[in-house]
Amino acid sequence: MGDVLLEVCVDTPAGARIAAESGADRLELCASLNDGGLTPTGGLQRFAQDLGIPVYVMLRPRQGDFAYTEDEKTVILRDAREAGQNGAQGIVVGAITADLSLDTDFLARVLDEAGLPATLHRAFDTVQEPEAALEDAVKLGFERILTSGHAPRAEDGTDLIARLVELASGRISIMPGSGVTSENVQSILQKTGAREVHSSCSSILDCTSQSPLAHTLGFVPTSGIKETSADAVAAMKAVLRSEHRVVA
Repeated sequence: MGDVLLEVCVDTPAGARIAAESGADRLELCASLNDGGLTPTGGLQRFAQDLGIPVYVMLRPRQGDFAYTEDEKTVILRDAREAGQNGAQGIVVGAITADLSLDTDFLARVLDEAGLPATLHRAFDTVQEPEAALEDAVKLGFERILTSGHAPRAEDGTDLIARLVELASGRISIMPGSGVTSENVQSILQKTGAREVHSSCSSILDCTSQSPLAHTLGFVPTSGIKETSADAVAAMKAVLRSEHRVVA
């Protein structure tokens, strides 16, 4: 077996650079991770291309659920095309229908428009029948599924993740994500058999040096803001290297 791959989700230039320079194997590039990750700007996409690791761009035009209007679908399709033009190595996308299944017709259009490898994001965790959705994802040509196993945190969804890994049988990668840290990643991998993981590897920055008005006006929360942590990325990679030695 090869090394376990670490994907780090980032939403700032600083976070992208920290993740790339601290050992991340791939970036999931977003805006507004506090909203679950939205489509990043073209400028951030082009910036990330210079960091030397693969960049997969989130395609999500708003926060909330994953049942999109025709106008929202138009935006996603345009963003899919522009992601390739901005140099992305892949895209991250998902969409569901009113009956809580994958919107396969639309997703096929997105993948065709982008012409890039694709990750099915945690829209997967909102479908009614995950095993059927896995088969749909395989047929559509997705490279991987990001999932917490239909639980708020991946460590609570390991039974389903393990089942998906078994059903996938190498046809598509199953990547645990949500609440994955250096403290629980080894247990998650051992319980599921997954070979790549997704994490923000973040910590809370002390923002007390900011202008008092930035806090008063609500631009900067007094509790601080999340940012990618070089120490967290390095700690995760250390555990993954240890896990590789155990399972290889």
